[in-house]
Amino acid sequence: MAPVVQFRAAVALAGRFPALAGVDLCLEQGEVVVVVGANGAGKTSLLRACAGLLPVTSGEATVLGVDLTTDHTAVRRYVGLLGHAAPLYDELSAAENVRFAVRALGLPAGAGDQALDRLGLTGRVRTTSAGRLSAGQRRRVALAALLARRPALWLLDEPHAGLDAASRSLLGQLIGEAVADGATVLLSSHEPQLSVPLADRVVSMGGGRVTGEEPGGRRVTLAAVPSAEPGRAGGGVGAIHVA
Repeated sequence: MAPVVQFRAAVALAGRFPALAGVDLCLEQGEVVVVVGANGAGKTSLLRACAGLLPVTSGEATVLGVDLTTDHTAVRRYVGLLGHAAPLYDELSAAENVRFAVRALGLPAGAGDQALDRLGLTGRVRTTSAGRLSAGQRRRVALAALLARRPALWLLDEPHAGLDAASRSLLGQLIGEAVADGATVLLSSHEPQLSVPLADRVVSMGGGRVTGEEPGGRRVTLAAVPSAEPGRAGGGVGAIHVA
């Protein structure tokens, strides 16, 4: 079976700057891989390249069988990217935002309602406009939209940021269920106490390149995710959905 992600000496430019400067990376189906590194190491650029949002200009790069060097947009339908910026429509309710994401792929509306329930977005929260939701609630709406779409590749950029302890534990469960269903997960994190226990492998990046790799601490069950230490939680919120 072909790898879900295969990068060989992949280069991607942000303007004239090499955001990725020769990345070598391979992900097999069902793997959970966490990417760590300092700010500016290339973690977000890697996720955006895998999502078809940052063109790969040289080297080799395939995601789910799509050659990103020839058509980087074709993969967008099959991946889900949770990023730092929230693409929610502030004038739409939480439920309307999720249903919009589902309809964009021609999926049944019921998938959105099930995802909203799974993320605990019920009652008044579901009908409140996104612009009036808290950061944590917006984050959960973004996760619900991703979950409803059931992407083959989950791309999660600092996914624990903005979530409380219960939602972080739920995120671990969702990742475990997605992998059991055949998905692959690539996530970046500045919170190793939360992300490493979820991962099969931990990949280090620096200067737009992969600089090292070591085993992760993935458990038989991913439901028990340790809560963050006081004062250590990240502050980024929001999500980018690729459709």
